[in-house]
Amino acid sequence: MTSDELPEIDSHGISRPGKVREDNQDAIRFCRPDDLTVKYGPLYGIADGMGGYSHGGVASSLALETFFDTFYKSNGVSLPQKLRLGVQNANLGIFQTAQRLGVAKMGTTLTAVNLVGKTLNLVHVGDSRAYLIRDNVARCLTNDHTRVGEMVRMKMLSPEKVRTHAQRSVLSKCLGVGLFVQPDIFQVQVQEGDIIVLCTDGVWSVVEDAEFSLLATACSGPEDLSRQIYELAMNRDSDDNLSIVSLYIRRLPTGDPADDSEPAWPMRLLRRLINRRGEP
Repeated sequence: MTSDELPEIDSHGISRPGKVREDNQDAIRFCRPDDLTVKYGPLYGIADGMGGYSHGGVASSLALETFFDTFYKSNGVSLPQKLRLGVQNANLGIFQTAQRLGVAKMGTTLTAVNLVGKTLNLVHVGDSRAYLIRDNVARCLTNDHTRVGEMVRMKMLSPEKVRTHAQRSVLSKCLGVGLFVQPDIFQVQVQEGDIIVLCTDGVWSVVEDAEFSLLATACSGPEDLSRQIYELAMNRDSDDNLSIVSLYIRRLPTGDPADDSEPAWPMRLLRRLINRRGEP
């Protein structure tokens, strides 16, 4: 992939303690503008350290640092494999750090998106969210890994009651509390003009889905949108840290870039057999 084949994305992020918390246990991270970004596409991530455990801020920052490093340094694997390996390494790093610090548990959410061609690759663990805003409609792309989220998926609770439920923040899955974690990994086709918003639960717990699209329609760009979402959450007295990443997809490359990862083993075997044809 050349620099001409990269999508054009305007981005902005905010991560602050909010009204109630003294420290910020959230973290955000953007792609690195170097040759690795050109090869594998831009990457954006958000993480929310678990306040009920020790060193939540350490967990969220470590998760994103490890995830980004793994993603850009793991060669010869497909994009979904890069995302999965990044989560596993981040999870193990947090688990081992907790043991080294002598604390019972460290945990964090992690939600990240990578854009290659017209395909948005998304990985998700926890209850931070990713929204796609298109044609003035906001659609939540992620499922909350919480007890309340499970109740919604089982149709035991209506989605409208999630934000006010007493157990909204009780996670059923996160990074750092066990040796293994199974992330959600999926792909979404995007268009020019689409807006992607990543946010922690301190934001979406007080901002309705439809309000994300209303704000995006009224805002001039990602910095304006991040600020407007943040100010709305503050005005509604969110009691948690507030983090937002806003991405405006201005231009997409024509055609889909080739996947330069190694093929699966049956294809590698077939390739060897083909290459050997005609050899003495």
